[in-house]
Amino acid sequence: MNDETSVQASGPAAELSSVLIPLLKGVSYRADDAAHWSALLELQGRVRDHVAVLGLELMVDEAEGYAFLRSRTVPDDDPAAKLPRLVARRPLSFPVSLLLALLRKKLAEFDAAGGDTRLILSREQVAELLRVFMPEGSNEARLIDQVDTHLNRVVELGFVRRLRGQDGMFEVQRILKAFVDAQWLGELDARLAAYRAQLQGRVEPDEE
Repeated sequence: MNDETSVQASGPAAELSSVLIPLLKGVSYRADDAAHWSALLELQGRVRDHVAVLGLELMVDEAEGYAFLRSRTVPDDDPAAKLPRLVARRPLSFPVSLLLALLRKKLAEFDAAGGDTRLILSREQVAELLRVFMPEGSNEARLIDQVDTHLNRVVELGFVRRLRGQDGMFEVQRILKAFVDAQWLGELDARLAAYRAQLQGRVEPDEE
């Protein structure tokens, strides 16, 4: 192998790559890697320019300590609208959407109360959130099975993470606030009432 092909990226290019690669894989959290977070804040201008070529935009919330990439919103008549999406849309089932709404409301209540910055919930507490939306007489064992299924999906989406060494315990990730905004949250009670009526009036659909 000659010198030209064996040379690895170094200097500014390597710094940018070290920031970009984790972002392309998923959400970056300040709490997970302080050094990466510091580099991201320092290089965010270059990151924005780089990902814009891919039809993406960098979203950074310094207060909450997370950053992620999302597809840029462009008008339908913009040539960029015809480009394939690098970040795919993820259709959600009705129960998973409901669970995300309930977790977002719980996070808002938790923040309003002050104190700890980490919202930790047990599987049983999550089940209790969903129980009031289940038809009367629902089988308890089946409810827990459903909760596990929906929680697994929410974990895959990155909105909740399992706590290591604590079986059945979950931390709600604060990035959920970026996907359920304040305006949507203000209408949440009406939405949840509609969810309750919908859940009690039909059989739960399979996730798409």
